[in-house]
Amino acid sequence: MTVPRDFQEPARCRPDLVIGRDDLFGQARDRLTRGGSVLLHGPAGIGKSTVLRALATEYGEASHTVLRCSATESESHLPFLALADLFGLVLDDISDKLPAAQRTALESALTGRGESTLQRDGLALRLAVLSALRALAAQGPVLVVADDMQWLDPASLELLGFAARRLGDIPVRMLCAVRTEGPEYDRHLRVLPPDSLAVRFNPLSRAQVAALLDHRGYTGLQRSTVRDIHRTSGGNPFYALELGRALSENPTLPRPGEPLPVPTSLRALVLSRLQMLSEEARRTLLVASAGARPTPTLLHAAGRGDAEAEMAQAAALGLLATEAEGPAVRFAHPLISAALYAEAPAQERRDAHRALSTAASDPIERARHLALATTGTDPEVAARLAEAAALARDRGAPSMAASLGLLSARHTPADSVPAPDVRRLTAAEDAITAGELDLARDIARDVLTRATVAADRVRAWIIVIDTAGHAMTEVDAVFPQALADAGDDPELLALIRYQLAWRALLVEGDFDEARGEAAHSAALAARAGDRYNELMALSFQAQLETLMGHPDAPATIKRALKEPQDPRVACHHNGAGYSRFRWLIMSDQLPEARATVTALLREVRRRGSVESEVHFLRGVAETELRSGHCGRALDLARESLMMARDTGIGEVASAVLASLAEASGGQVERALELAREAVDHAEENGDQMYESRGLTALGYAQLVAGDAQGAVRSLRRVRELEHGLGITDPARGRWQGDLAEALVRIGETGEAQDVIDVTRVNALRLGRESVLAVLDRAEALVRAARGEHDAALVQLTSVQDRLAKLGHGLEEARAAFVLAQLRTRRPGPTSYDEAARLFRRCRALPWLRQVEAAALARPVEPEPAATVAPDGLETLEGLASMERQVAALVMEGATNREIAARLFISVKTVEATLTRVYRKLGIRSRVDIVRLAAGRRP
Repeated sequence: MTVPRDFQEPARCRPDLVIGRDDLFGQARDRLTRGGSVLLHGPAGIGKSTVLRALATEYGEASHTVLRCSATESESHLPFLALADLFGLVLDDISDKLPAAQRTALESALTGRGESTLQRDGLALRLAVLSALRALAAQGPVLVVADDMQWLDPASLELLGFAARRLGDIPVRMLCAVRTEGPEYDRHLRVLPPDSLAVRFNPLSRAQVAALLDHRGYTGLQRSTVRDIHRTSGGNPFYALELGRALSENPTLPRPGEPLPVPTSLRALVLSRLQMLSEEARRTLLVASAGARPTPTLLHAAGRGDAEAEMAQAAALGLLATEAEGPAVRFAHPLISAALYAEAPAQERRDAHRALSTAASDPIERARHLALATTGTDPEVAARLAEAAALARDRGAPSMAASLGLLSARHTPADSVPAPDVRRLTAAEDAITAGELDLARDIARDVLTRATVAADRVRAWIIVIDTAGHAMTEVDAVFPQALADAGDDPELLALIRYQLAWRALLVEGDFDEARGEAAHSAALAARAGDRYNELMALSFQAQLETLMGHPDAPATIKRALKEPQDPRVACHHNGAGYSRFRWLIMSDQLPEARATVTALLREVRRRGSVESEVHFLRGVAETELRSGHCGRALDLARESLMMARDTGIGEVASAVLASLAEASGGQVERALELAREAVDHAEENGDQMYESRGLTALGYAQLVAGDAQGAVRSLRRVRELEHGLGITDPARGRWQGDLAEALVRIGETGEAQDVIDVTRVNALRLGRESVLAVLDRAEALVRAARGEHDAALVQLTSVQDRLAKLGHGLEEARAAFVLAQLRTRRPGPTSYDEAARLFRRCRALPWLRQVEAAALARPVEPEPAATVAPDGLETLEGLASMERQVAALVMEGATNREIAARLFISVKTVEATLTRVYRKLGIRSRVDIVRLAAGRRP
């Protein structure tokens, strides 16, 4: 039976809706599943009760009896109240199973009719609680749920602890939650059975807060606003939701530099203590709350002469942290600072900022405080803010630069030079660098409502296009308007042509058109003397040519690296430095590629460029994956994906790389999920290039999962897409070897050899040594399938050695695995030890599991190929897939060249396939195939 309690379980407390607590939920679930008990602890509002209710719902269904108790602070002095909550409704069911003395003691405690107390009948009452639990457990499993343990009365806690220590193997589980501000949960843990699990709830990350707000319907918040909510709430989900609610009810969002509106529900948590401060102490704390990094020295400089004594008063009330953490003044929680600032009158806030505008040592801080102390326009204040924004930009703080730039625009008179909208657009560009795309888009759209200057309008259009990312179909209507605004100005046209190059690649999937637009943009920028945009266009042209396998790629890279250089291009994710990295990694120069992209990552982190950081994190992860460092690659790929989802930048590309890393060194199911997610998003965005990359990751994950048929379907689609895109460099996606291997697994050795032959031509032309080695590994599988075992073993031994020398650790291990598998088909001893050692070195856990499974399984001999009798149309079913396709196209009247183009194979391969078809069908020519189609014997 389940005993009802005084609250209804809300429907939203399902486990799948416990935002940001997956790991904690999993830990608690594992312990409860094994029959153990769990104590959830952490500060108020951190989410303990949400998880407790979700777990109680899940495990309550499997329990015969659920006992619940909860209390409030006002009830904590009432003895045995928790005991009454737990046993009040079941006492009648079990009272006859208790000895008389124990029954009397328990009834007296629950009803208050007798004089029994812990002091008077202590042993009988303790034994009564233990006996009651045993009696209930005899009927079926028991779950004890206790929330807010800090308010349970001491007498009940003592009795529960006595019983819990003596339950032994009796099927009684306890699920409890207690509010703690630090690690002081030990005394509450003593109430639970020995070896119970204590789960600490820490603050949510910014990404988790964003997901929570989105789930609760507070959508459309700018990234900077979510960042402020996270900072103000301290990662506390309850506080974050209350702040989100206050924002949703506020008709206007706070302006840059202004704090979030703090709702009354949260102010009440701290205002009662603030009212106990003296007026002077409150003013001192207001100055501290307005400062970015308040210290006693700063407070003195701002005119607060008795700061130390007033801070001591605040610390005694729990408003300031009391532990020694250096000279900074730290509030006990960010919400206290926010509530104090929100409660202060506007004039007092301005006075605090005015004092700090001269007291702060940092010029950026001084400028910010001056702006917040000033009302109306002021050209001097606007100029100081613009200078501070430039300084923040140089320091690698683009988010601060954007905030200062907007403040500067707000204080800029309408007739000033530069105009307010020019400063707004600069702020929007800083916001893009910081990854705050929604803020940048809003600024640009606002400027476009009134701008009349062509340069300003084109600049705003470019910002709108940039914030669309890979979803460029959403801004198709922008391009004609931008071109009209640009007129015949080569500098403005260069900006738009550069964006059109990206559109040609991402939307049209046309590498030739994209390359042409990039070259056109570079020429226009050179004519206008715009070196920055000339270098950006040349860098993009070089990237395109590298992917196409174009012979001009090295020369274009050299042009893009030619002096004079622009430092902004050197470390841009679409700059020449990244183009060089792509060329290095595709050319198997892994140490040089790692050094290049690591240096780029270090520099963009210094500059604070979030978009470039996401790209370069992926670059480092890809290099580690190619090198066979799967664990390191997985960590970096997950970090990149988290940052991409947090900012909305490069989500598809990060999901693709994370899928490859998961399939190599993590969880294959997660790899499949990420790859399908990437493919879906790319299809929605009309992005053929990333659709092919997503399918590449999906095919690889399917191959690792043992789904060869699925891998073939995915990778055949990749072949079709890349043929349409004009991509000829096999090092771009490195899927060809996987497709050939999957084809061998499903018995399509002819098509597998075709893939190998066609790819090998381009790999030889471009000198892609690792690709050639992987193709040879796949060809060894084809040979083995055809019975050429000796030749296959010799080829594989060479492949493993070549991949080791190139530093491709994972591919080397895969070659060793195939080698071991083929040796099992021959008589004599065999061993998977070498493959296991190499996969273990790579931390390639999914592959290692395959090795272990193969070592335990008995080798399976391949079945002999069935003999096909030529007997009219029915004999076509006996052909291999590629042979059937070629024969079907012959029946349609296609020439050999047309067949080769449609099936993405060479004419020579078509001829060889037809020879096999003739032999199998017992015919001699194409005419005989047509006769078979007509139902006549040749």
